[in-house]
Amino acid sequence: MNCSDRAKRSEAIPALWDRRLAGGKDIIMAIITVSGLMMEFGEQRLFENMNFEIQKGDRIGLIGVNGSGKTTLFKILTGEYLPADGTVVIGKDTNVGYMEQHVCRNLDSSAYDEVMTVFDDLIKIEAELEGLNALIGSVHDEIDEMVERQAFLHDEFTRRGGLTCRSRARSALLGLGFDDEKMKLPIRSLSGGQRAKLQLAKLLLCGADLLLLDEPTNHLDTESVEWLENFLIESGCSYMVISHDRYFLDRTTNRTFEIENRKMSRYNGNYTAYLPLKKEHMLTMQRAYDNTMNEIHRLEGIVEQQRRWNREKNIKTAESKMNAIERLEKGLEKPENAPSAIKFDLGIKNQSGNDVLEVSDVSLSFPGHQLFRNVGMDIKRGERIFILGPNGCGKTSLLKTILGKYHADSGRIRFGEGVKTGYYDQIQTGMDSEKTIFEELSDCFPAMTNTEIRNTLARFLFKNDDVFKPLSTLSGGERARVLLTELMLSRANFLLLDEPTNHLDINSCEALENALKEYEGTLLIISHDRYLINALADKIFYLTSEGIQVYEGSYEDYLKKAEPFKKKTSAAPKTNTDEKQSEYKKKKESDALRRKAKARIGKLEKEIAQTEEKLSELNEQLSTPEISSDYEKLMQMTDEISQTEAALDIMYNEWEELTEILE
Repeated sequence: MNCSDRAKRSEAIPALWDRRLAGGKDIIMAIITVSGLMMEFGEQRLFENMNFEIQKGDRIGLIGVNGSGKTTLFKILTGEYLPADGTVVIGKDTNVGYMEQHVCRNLDSSAYDEVMTVFDDLIKIEAELEGLNALIGSVHDEIDEMVERQAFLHDEFTRRGGLTCRSRARSALLGLGFDDEKMKLPIRSLSGGQRAKLQLAKLLLCGADLLLLDEPTNHLDTESVEWLENFLIESGCSYMVISHDRYFLDRTTNRTFEIENRKMSRYNGNYTAYLPLKKEHMLTMQRAYDNTMNEIHRLEGIVEQQRRWNREKNIKTAESKMNAIERLEKGLEKPENAPSAIKFDLGIKNQSGNDVLEVSDVSLSFPGHQLFRNVGMDIKRGERIFILGPNGCGKTSLLKTILGKYHADSGRIRFGEGVKTGYYDQIQTGMDSEKTIFEELSDCFPAMTNTEIRNTLARFLFKNDDVFKPLSTLSGGERARVLLTELMLSRANFLLLDEPTNHLDINSCEALENALKEYEGTLLIISHDRYLINALADKIFYLTSEGIQVYEGSYEDYLKKAEPFKKKTSAAPKTNTDEKQSEYKKKKESDALRRKAKARIGKLEKEIAQTEEKLSELNEQLSTPEISSDYEKLMQMTDEISQTEAALDIMYNEWEELTEILE
């Protein structure tokens, strides 16, 4: 369904959607006006009495805890969901673009051709122009009409960007990480993450008046995120974006809308500007409430006194003061507490020695593919180091090699005296899905009492019967909180964290950031969260296939120094690590790798088939009345589908790499 289809659908719901016209002109100037909006699923109310306008040029960051209704609001604005109450007024001829409208359905189409479908109207105009050009040169009848039509089409083609549509499509794909070879690949051979990038490219190019961007930086590496930021800044388009990437919000937004306690608050400025404004707003509300309550208590004292005197004049005074109290109470709004947030500290049991980790000339490869070599590190106690690098360069594999989960091809890894490691796995594979949350902690920390376990889990927002939820039913964010609980209890003095802010909402990201700031041990972190890097890093390791480049300072410092090195390494010629081996030995090793790859592909294809079948079953269950009418079950099912899709993406990527080896 394209942008205009959504707009047409909205016109079919006149009670809730309205394009108000007067004398052929809109009586509103806003792109969208929302009044008294309320949404609920069963007994679960997401938000109420929501009012806002979006003007041309607005770049809005939409924030709120997971489950507050951000994505639901987007689906109401596109007409996919009907609100329980309120109106959405869309300006005349306004097209609203949403990523889900651009699903890739023709799996045999190439990535480039799929993106070009957003320019179908321009392609048709171009084809008609080519036909007219041929006709005008060969016929003499009706030549004037054809020339007039040709001039009109040429002007229309130029005005709508037809001359640059192909270069814009290619530029968007390059910016999102597709090289010329990947652009030619059929969609069915792309991973889930790559398909999501195609949807994003189509959305950015669709020409909508308002873009609704839901976590657009998911699946993007840092370079692609920077390209997206620059695209949005330079495009001049209006958009509303949901993101937990605080650095991205700072760069791309000029207003911030927050959904909290079922209400929306609006602030001018980006995320960093919003923080003090919200604090001031909350203080103002609290002061107003306290002052009003003090006045009510003062008036109640007068009423009580006048009633005691019980004369006619006193009774009238008491009634007058009671009316004043009722007026004050009618407009009184008690400030609600902020949503619960995780609260924890990352203490250490024992301090390590000054030398924490020494890595010398470490290399790692998988069948037919060298990830990295010549990796060296010298990490001292108390350092806060972040590992950066493009997707697929081996950052996660490097951590697993350091921890002994992968065996290095060569080199040396040595931990210092008294070092105790704690590991956060972004894939969240270390937990037994058959266990409950309570059982997971009880088995990992048998010395803890039941009360201690419950109190600890409460700090991570697992309360009452939540502690008995099976791990298999948890969302990505809930599983992340379980891992953080285990990390806190480990009291390790050297933390190796792989994308720890993935799956966390902004409040939880801030809680983790604060805990890491207070941490007295040593940190080695893989992260795309530039806000977190800027707040914590005193050193950055940039990983390439040829080793590590070290940058002192924060992310901003890294940006100033990194570009020359990136250009140098990208231009460096590749060397053959096996060139000293004999041809016979290389052939033996190659044949062995191919046999292993072939065996693994067989197993992997079975796993993929089982996972695709599971995904199909989950999607079928999602549409059943039992699930679709129950908000909690709907959210749990959606999270399980997301986790299954992520697992499938990993399998597809491995299958691609192994297939390349065989080919």
